[in-house]
Amino acid sequence: MTQSTHPNGPGDGDGQAGSMQQPKRLICVGSADSLPSDYSPEEVLVLDSSQTVLDQLSEPAIEGVWIARELLPELGELRGLCQSGLMLRDLPEGAALLDQKNRVLWANRRLKRWAGKLEDDPVGESIYELMGNPDILGSDLCPFHSAFVTGEESSGTFQTHDNRYFQVRAAPVGDQSPATQLVVTVGDITDEILQQQKLAAIHRAGRELADLRPTEIYQMGVDERIELLKDNIRHYLTDLLNFEVIEIRVLEQATGNLVPLLSVGIDQEAADRQLFAHPQGNGITGYAASSGTSYLCYDVINDPLFIPGVANSRSSLTVPLILNDQVLGTINVESPEVAAFSESDLQFLEIFARDISYALNTLELLVAQKADTALQSCNAIHSAVAMPVDEILNDAVNVMEDYIGHAPEMVDRIRRILKNARDIKQTIQQIGQRMTPLEAVPPGISSEEHSILRGKRVLVVDEDGTVREDAHSLLERYGCIVETAQRGDQAVLMVRDGDSDDKYDVIISDIKLPEFSGFQLMMRLKKIIDPVPMILMTGFGYDPGHSIVNARQNGLHPKALLFKPFRLDQLIDVVKTVLEANLNSGQASGDESRKSQDREANRV
Repeated sequence: MTQSTHPNGPGDGDGQAGSMQQPKRLICVGSADSLPSDYSPEEVLVLDSSQTVLDQLSEPAIEGVWIARELLPELGELRGLCQSGLMLRDLPEGAALLDQKNRVLWANRRLKRWAGKLEDDPVGESIYELMGNPDILGSDLCPFHSAFVTGEESSGTFQTHDNRYFQVRAAPVGDQSPATQLVVTVGDITDEILQQQKLAAIHRAGRELADLRPTEIYQMGVDERIELLKDNIRHYLTDLLNFEVIEIRVLEQATGNLVPLLSVGIDQEAADRQLFAHPQGNGITGYAASSGTSYLCYDVINDPLFIPGVANSRSSLTVPLILNDQVLGTINVESPEVAAFSESDLQFLEIFARDISYALNTLELLVAQKADTALQSCNAIHSAVAMPVDEILNDAVNVMEDYIGHAPEMVDRIRRILKNARDIKQTIQQIGQRMTPLEAVPPGISSEEHSILRGKRVLVVDEDGTVREDAHSLLERYGCIVETAQRGDQAVLMVRDGDSDDKYDVIISDIKLPEFSGFQLMMRLKKIIDPVPMILMTGFGYDPGHSIVNARQNGLHPKALLFKPFRLDQLIDVVKTVLEANLNSGQASGDESRKSQDREANRV
């Protein structure tokens, strides 16, 4: 049984003074039979339930509460009520009770701390004043007004003048309609809002990285567009993500070399360092490029992979640039502080890295498109010029035959005509190469695998104009210098009347020409050059007079044969085979000549 004794009972002070005080009263829950004798029935307020005790405690004369033994189990309700009060007080969110005028009837400790009034009592103050008169974001309505009007829970986002954000929820208390009080919870969502804003800013920045208008594309060269992209990346990484030490490298797919694209705050020695996409010996950058995974280094001293870009670096963050599951490069940031980068920084940089990858890919597509357009334009011009120039060459050597031996001045003039005609074609080719950046040329064309073809002179002899045109378009894209003739006698003159600079490295001929066979052409040419770098063409294995067999018996390379219509790869392979055979033959001849000279010297 719980009881409260009278403070001014027997032995407690002056009886006369006590008689002048207000009449004392005692609340009794349950039976009053066992009450202390110092309370008269008039001084006792009997209640039948502990649930109504709190409503009566507001009277100043109430000095105690008496609970009968049979109602002692309800003491748990009072204990739970006290515990609930402690829970509300220490709730990690702010909480308050409001009246119909949005005045605070009660506020917990967290809300008072956010309001800067932990030591003050905010009772009677407006909730807006308590929160610093915040603004309601967006189209949200006032949650307090909505909750009172609708009788349902309502919420809204508040922004304070010091750029803090709070999620506010309000709900009516009790079932009374309309409600007279609201219970309000307030959550601090500043970090979440700022993160959302940062993500939105990163996405906007990503869209703007390579955002060029058509007029800007035409006005800017490739190098200018690259510099614009680098400037945008530098700006957003420093101003938006607050990174001060930055390095971006682009991966060369063929070699695995990580070529520096952008360096900010990086030591020059580190910027010039050669790195490859390999997990060992190439730092964290090489590891990230080879594995395609991000790497967060909290302390470089304890990380065996780290190779510093700045002398005082203590932590770093490295993210691969990936597009369509292909690593395009890496982006690396460093800091002089230990554990300077968090998981949020990693998330932000990975998002921005995707935008950088798209921007780099867009730039490559623009470069390739411009190169392709330039290449097509040059090819179109060259195709229109190539065959007429060949006609000029054929006619010129025919005319020159009439003057050789008795009109040297005319022969020299015709040779100048031949040279100028050839220069026209080579000039067009050179212009096309200058307008086509090397990185935009398809890998099969620009690779070292076909470097042996560049600059080689090829003579194609065939009555079919389509074959001659195809030879121009297919071989010249690999850097060959192609000239054609319709007849065998024209080919003989082209070979015989050419000077040392105009000799042909490969001669491709149909096995059946208008006046004689390909084998007969080979034997006529053998009187001028030996060995003859010959390739014979035949349609579907057709070989009248056994030209191929006879040519092989007289030095034709076993693989120097093309079947029309031939594929590009077959044409290239056969031409390379003949070029390599001639190269080896020339080296062998040179070695034999040197040996002969050595023997002669020893004999002397």
